[in-house]
Amino acid sequence: MCMAATSALFSFSPTPLRHGSSSSVKPKRLVCVSVSTNVSASSSETASKPQIDLEFLGPKTKDDGTYPVDKATAISGEKLLRNIMQDNKIELYAAYGKVMNCGGVGNCGTCIVEIVDGKEFLNERTNAENRYFKKKPESWRLACQTIVGNKENSGKVVVQRLPQWKK
Repeated sequence: MCMAATSALFSFSPTPLRHGSSSSVKPKRLVCVSVSTNVSASSSETASKPQIDLEFLGPKTKDDGTYPVDKATAISGEKLLRNIMQDNKIELYAAYGKVMNCGGVGNCGTCIVEIVDGKEFLNERTNAENRYFKKKPESWRLACQTIVGNKENSGKVVVQRLPQWKK
């Protein structure tokens, strides 16, 4: 944590001056005011917390047969997968979902992702997911219901975006 201190000198007159007064000006007293501010070094705080590395595979393969990959890092247990993707400008929604999504409450199913690797670093499926994914693979999740990490673990999670489009 960094500390920064600032000092300033102010002067004031013990008795107020009246507008248009012909009285002599009273001597001013000097007052020293010291102000200190705390500036936290957020990068060192972040480095001490467990982190989850994420890889996001695109829904369609490139010409060479590989999936495009986006990467992000998140502090374990602090964010939903949906928010991490949005913060890092990683495409989550198909065309319809961009316009018609529930805003992250688990009602619409437009934020479906598939967890390819690292399931152990995510929370268990929620009731909303269990209702929505009755006949879908166990690896499918709603990004708006998926907490990345548990504040104590660190590791890597690989996420397939738009698994219903996967070819």
